[in-house]
Amino acid sequence: MLTWPYAHLLINHFPVVLSVSALAVTILAQLLGRRGLWLTAMGALTASGIFVYPVYFTGNKADDALNDPWYIHSGVIDSHKDAATFALWVILIVGVFATYSLWRSLKKPADLIPRWMRAGVVIGSLAAASTVARTAYVGGKIIHEAPILQLQQPPPGLSPGVAAEKHDSASDRR
Repeated sequence: MLTWPYAHLLINHFPVVLSVSALAVTILAQLLGRRGLWLTAMGALTASGIFVYPVYFTGNKADDALNDPWYIHSGVIDSHKDAATFALWVILIVGVFATYSLWRSLKKPADLIPRWMRAGVVIGSLAAASTVARTAYVGGKIIHEAPILQLQQPPPGLSPGVAAEKHDSASDRR
């Protein structure tokens, strides 16, 4: 069954990979000065901007679905959400700039990509990669630093390999 937390985990890597890839390609574009590399960086930033809202949306739905479970440190999800909100706005702005830059560059294929546009791609890829990396790092803490992972033995009544006991009472079926 596809749940909101699972849906979020399925798509949350797209902005991370696209933003970090855009930064790597931007560095290559700076070093080699190739138009195709600049266009690729712009395309990756555009795609990152497209994916960032669905990731943010599923993250909010996952937060609502989890409802601060006992096995996650209090406040970690909120810290991730704060970082995600900042990354959302940064990547949306960068994505709009990259989309315009890509459109303009493809519209005039014989022209050099203007210096201001290349500078915007450099700054945008740095901003996108850094904000999404921070968001991913804080998001990783949700599970990786969960108190239950520090236990040597499962809590009483919880057998190893089981996240939660299934209940089959009449009240659960209503």
